Amino acid sequence: MYIAMNRFKVHPDHEEAFKKRWLDREVLLKTVPGFESFQFLQGPRYEDYVLYASHTVWVSYDAFIGWTKSEQFRAAHANAGEGKPLTVGPPVFEGFQVLQNISN
Repeated sequence: MYIAMNRFKVHPDHEEAFKKRWLDREVLLKTVPGFESFQFLQGPRYEDYVLYASHTVWVSYDAFIGWTKSEQFRAAHANAGEGKPLTVGPPVFEGFQVLQNISN
């Protein structure tokens, strides 16, 4: 199992637009082999930004790499960087190999 996360520092004045951009977009992940789940997360609020993260679970690292090379990935990111910048700097990617998973 592999977890792919992107952290976003969102300018407080652009928070609603950022959330809308994520919540209103077409979700293509379900069509990709190896996709398990996705969460869009809101984190703590700081003086100059609000932390958000995308959290995607894949059956394996190879499945994640397959996503990054897919037509669905290109379509999902086709408009990235267009429009008004909503974040303070670029997103920060973090990838994790799951060593232990405990669930009900």
